[in-house]
Amino acid sequence: MISIRPRRSVLYMPASNARAMEKAKTLAADVIIFDMEDSVVADAKIEARVAACNAVAAGGYGKRELVIRVNALETEWGEDDIAAAAKSGAHAILVPKIYHAEDVAAIVRTMKRVGAPRNMPIWLMMETPAAILRCDAIAGAHENIECLVMGSNDLIKDLQAENTSDRLAILTALSMTVMAARTNGLTVLDAVYNDIADLDGLKAECTQGRVLGFDGKTLIHPSQLETANKSFAPNAAALDLAKRQIEVFKAAKAEGKAVAVLDGHMVEELHVSEAYRLLAFSDAVKALEE
Repeated sequence: MISIRPRRSVLYMPASNARAMEKAKTLAADVIIFDMEDSVVADAKIEARVAACNAVAAGGYGKRELVIRVNALETEWGEDDIAAAAKSGAHAILVPKIYHAEDVAAIVRTMKRVGAPRNMPIWLMMETPAAILRCDAIAGAHENIECLVMGSNDLIKDLQAENTSDRLAILTALSMTVMAARTNGLTVLDAVYNDIADLDGLKAECTQGRVLGFDGKTLIHPSQLETANKSFAPNAAALDLAKRQIEVFKAAKAEGKAVAVLDGHMVEELHVSEAYRLLAFSDAVKALEE
């Protein structure tokens, strides 16, 4: 079953920036990712590791989900990052640079060796052409995998493609990742939007991501939070439609019918199932924001 936990807005915070991590306690993000990878220079990696784990242990982030992005297992920091993150109390570990299912097996072996909680969730970056081509095998490689996270910057670089506003070069990769996630019952998050000042562009990309089936969007700046939260939450019209679909379908079933009609449109069991999901998601968002 797909997680009902809202992950509309997933904000990367550099673990080397103490001020940013403190500010995260007040931000309207569903998820905070303390990043030890791309946003941290080599000389600060160890310091960032300590800071990220200390921040999680200290708490103060309310109902926000806390995830630590480690460095790739193949790097000099990867294994120690995983060992520290696994014992930090973080809700999940996000691992970059995945190429095939064996990478997941290596991550799981490392977590077991360092004494990670048996059921600790694993999130995976989908940012290499190899990962996209093997996305179903990767998504189903272990029961602890909970979420797939798109990494479009690395993917576009490796493809030697052009990053256009319609994301034409990676539309196939985006859809394949969503399909792999849904096949395996996982959450799936869209990639970051690089132009911090362009909120209209961000809104358009959030809309595209929602249409493609993503659960939320990874972000690089607090100014992007409101757009993502609004884009990935059902609006009032959608919630009203969901309620009316449920009502009209119940009435049809009471009359022994398998199909109902609402505003000239057919309503079947599949529509009602989605309606219940939207209402439950809306309730989960309200609970998170209380």
